[in-house]
Amino acid sequence: MNDNALIDTANRVLADTYKRFPIVFESGEGAVLRDVEGRQYIDFVAGIAVCNLGHANPGVADALARQAKKLFHVSNLFYTTPQVALARWLVDHSFADRVFFCNSGAEANEAAIKLARKNFFDQGNFDRWRIVSMDLSFHGRTYATLSATGQKKVREGFEPILEGFDFVPFNDIEALKRRVSEKTCAVLLEPVLGEGGVQCADPAYLEGVRRLCDETGTILIFDEIQTGIGRTGRLFGYEHYGVTPDIMTLAKALGNGLPIGAMLAVDRIARAFTPGSHASTFGGTPVVTAAALEVLKQIERDDILEYARRTGDYFKSRLQWLKARHDAIADVRGIGLMLGMQLKTGGSQIVEKCMENGYLINCTQETILRFIPPLVITRGQVDGLVELLDDIFNEL
Repeated sequence: MNDNALIDTANRVLADTYKRFPIVFESGEGAVLRDVEGRQYIDFVAGIAVCNLGHANPGVADALARQAKKLFHVSNLFYTTPQVALARWLVDHSFADRVFFCNSGAEANEAAIKLARKNFFDQGNFDRWRIVSMDLSFHGRTYATLSATGQKKVREGFEPILEGFDFVPFNDIEALKRRVSEKTCAVLLEPVLGEGGVQCADPAYLEGVRRLCDETGTILIFDEIQTGIGRTGRLFGYEHYGVTPDIMTLAKALGNGLPIGAMLAVDRIARAFTPGSHASTFGGTPVVTAAALEVLKQIERDDILEYARRTGDYFKSRLQWLKARHDAIADVRGIGLMLGMQLKTGGSQIVEKCMENGYLINCTQETILRFIPPLVITRGQVDGLVELLDDIFNEL
């Protein structure tokens, strides 16, 4: 079946929930994807910050295959070696004491929301259940995470959303101070707004948020679903700031494309989850956790974080070079290999022109080109994209 025939079939049988580009991918390696017609694309999207170790990573594939030959699944009523090993690795390399596994970022955030509320319920503080989130945030598409998302366009059509979520501008500590009350159980934020336009938290802001939470006894939750697992050049985004949350959520790159989410928490809060209080049938299955553990071991063994930092710095300098040449570019921002280019006009035309020339990029918030490639992207591949963007801006 060629790509046109497959696309026609897809348009008949799939729910129309995505505005898909007319490409059918068949294989990939590193930062390169190939479609069914044999065309090649350099990928600066990585499944939206998912395939940090690149496509068809041999080590991850081998770990997956080895485990699949031994054990696919048992109930979480029992222990499995890969799940325990992965949880221990995450605890040993983070602030957290305990881990809850699930299947996605939305589920990880659901778990964080439930844990924060139950923590105060168990203390007999039944009125403390509200959560403050950020304008332009994105936390998922389940009803709780949709309700916690600070973007009207995401919630539109699904009202009424769940009660209990308040919103304040990102990077505005005074607004947060005014909103946090005796009914607030948690503050939920991304260290870098991903879908909200690659906006980095100011260090002083996060320090102020941590201090406010400590003073008021409020739980601090970091959504690191997009920033975690090396995306920013460190294992977790919070490490750039020296500010530690009480709860952190992970997903996306943890499985390098396999469905896994994780909620990490300090013990004094994690103890609110007791047997029967929360669960996930497929959370932390042997196959997925074995693959995720290989992801983390590769990041540690192959010095991926240092490579991502150096490549990210180089990429950002090249984007700044573009900004100096083209008035259409308003700003360049981001950290590591999570970079954004703010345009003065819409970016969809540029995304399409890049795709026509064999480069995949992403546009968020209509005017922000977002670059979230595999962490193994090369400088040569970066240069190729920058040169193409230079030509496109000249043409436009």
